[in-house]
Amino acid sequence: MQLFYVPDCEKGDIVTLDKEESTHIVRVLRMKEMEEISLTDGKGNFFFADIVDANPNRCSVQIKKTIEEYGKRDFYIHLAIAPTKNINRIEWLLEKATEIGIDEITPLICEHSERKDVKNERLDKILVSAMKQSLKAYKPILNPMTKISQLISNAKEENKLICYCQGDDRQYIKDVCPKKSSYLILIGPEGDFSQKEVDLALANNFKTISLGEQRLRTETAALYSISNIHYLNQ
Repeated sequence: MQLFYVPDCEKGDIVTLDKEESTHIVRVLRMKEMEEISLTDGKGNFFFADIVDANPNRCSVQIKKTIEEYGKRDFYIHLAIAPTKNINRIEWLLEKATEIGIDEITPLICEHSERKDVKNERLDKILVSAMKQSLKAYKPILNPMTKISQLISNAKEENKLICYCQGDDRQYIKDVCPKKSSYLILIGPEGDFSQKEVDLALANNFKTISLGEQRLRTETAALYSISNIHYLNQ
């Protein structure tokens, strides 16, 4: 099954896809009028539609069936991570995290950050591609770069976790988090969080989390944490 992305559409609508999606449907897949395709708006709706105009520049389809809240989970994962100097590693992470299942992503600016900016437009395209490839109907929310102090102060999730390499009082996700809840996971830069940042997090009811005795790279730690949340909720 091929899944296509149309941000705004409703049942019964005749929708025109953008040039990139249209070209893929008509030129690459060689689909024609009256053939069925699947669409998502990235907001939880999964659509079945018939092609009504197989134009490679502006292919039009008519929505005939809608499945709402397709694949909706009963828990929420928000990953806040300091992007690595090598942006390819973060792009890989966003692809894999979307395939596994994540709801929100915030790139962090920390005291030890090696990267202070990201191109959200490019990252959003990676999220869309991963969503389509894994046949999901929810596209993760991608927030702008945010200072860690601002994110910590404004955090609303029920379970707030900071993955920190130091300290003896760290616990495992499975031991401190309930099922069917909302989770915010903080992953620091390659130089880890500063003590000031950790203290601020603890003062705002974050819990320090251990990911085991091994030392993990930033993107590996993030993916490991997300996988732990999914395992917890099975």
